[in-house]
Amino acid sequence: MNTFKIVPLSKSFVQKIRSTRVDDFGNPVIEQLATGLGPCRVSLKPFEKGVDTRLLFKHSPFDIENAYNQPGPVFINKDEVEEYSNIHHFPPEIKANKKSFPLTLIGYNKQQMMILTETVGDKDIDELITTIFEQRADVEYLHARNAQACCFICKIERFWQ
Repeated sequence: MNTFKIVPLSKSFVQKIRSTRVDDFGNPVIEQLATGLGPCRVSLKPFEKGVDTRLLFKHSPFDIENAYNQPGPVFINKDEVEEYSNIHHFPPEIKANKKSFPLTLIGYNKQQMMILTETVGDKDIDELITTIFEQRADVEYLHARNAQACCFICKIERFWQ
């Protein structure tokens, strides 16, 4: 049973970033050769260091301006890529590399107030997401963030069948 869906940055949103080379905060987008794994926030695939060219910009994954609105740096591929499509499973390349991608799940309610934080550690993230949504009706959605750098990776929504 599918209990959640992964929501990457959309192709339409990043097309605007690629074409204007300015983020939603008025900052210039930085183009650079990948020095780290990322991941790309559209494909949710790690970058190949020294091979892929990526764009760095400031992004806020929130709709409401409040104290929990946490804008920060994100990377996307310079070239157009397909959006992550296996939306009922957390991206396997991120999930499998716990050393490079230590993860934290942060839960928000309908008012976009932070109400839960859970470090993934050695737990299976797909099972953890399912458990959170089963046990916490007050969690409207989750953000997956890098537990060390705190940067946003993707949004995770409840999946209503």
